[in-house]
Amino acid sequence: MQRISSGLLRNLSCSILSANALKHRTFTACSVNRILRNFRQQEPTVPGHFLKWVSLGFVRTSRFATGFTPLQPKPLDSIIDMERAKEKSPEDLASIWDDYHLGRGHIGATMKSKLYHLLVQRAADCRYFVIPLWRGSGYTTMFAQVQMPHILFTGLEDYKARGTQAAPYFTASFYTEFAESKDLVLIRGDVVFTSKLTDEEAKWLLETAQSFYLNDARYKLVERFNKETRDFEFKDVLRALDMPIL
Repeated sequence: MQRISSGLLRNLSCSILSANALKHRTFTACSVNRILRNFRQQEPTVPGHFLKWVSLGFVRTSRFATGFTPLQPKPLDSIIDMERAKEKSPEDLASIWDDYHLGRGHIGATMKSKLYHLLVQRAADCRYFVIPLWRGSGYTTMFAQVQMPHILFTGLEDYKARGTQAAPYFTASFYTEFAESKDLVLIRGDVVFTSKLTDEEAKWLLETAQSFYLNDARYKLVERFNKETRDFEFKDVLRALDMPIL
């Protein structure tokens, strides 16, 4: 089918989200493990009030959220013209979705339904993980909370200091409206703190987080972090990502 992006993109541009605003430290592997041990000792159960963590919007802000607000993602039909989208092939729709987010301060991605269902299944059992984000001569450790259809990332240090009051640096929402008809799940990512995370870093975090949940070997580390914390070694994550152990 011929790719017809201009018409749908015009409709997309007329329905951009207008949601309310979301109201580096470099660690060594040893210090991260120490933080995680203390974290588990002080809070034996990671706060499960995920839906009360912070309001999920798509307007950038520079302040930490105060109080608890349920996640309120915009429905897909407020982003795209659903009727026009239904006429597109999966390939065209994925391409249009990706192109629409280029240069707009957001990230567009897609995945197959089978992989999405695997992600949902594994995230239900293991909601949390830590990912090193390499910067120059060291890395900043990010804390990921996965409760599908959302993934939220914040700095581990900020989460340690503020707990459920800590606002995410980056959020990702998964839309399943075309999962059955087109075997396609649409993903929208939003960088909340541009001072803490670039779009390129956010895209890498999203791809890396998914790889740890979808790759069988890497998922063993996620399971160990959630279920066998005493045996979890941060250096194993560094090795999996081919990062130096500082």
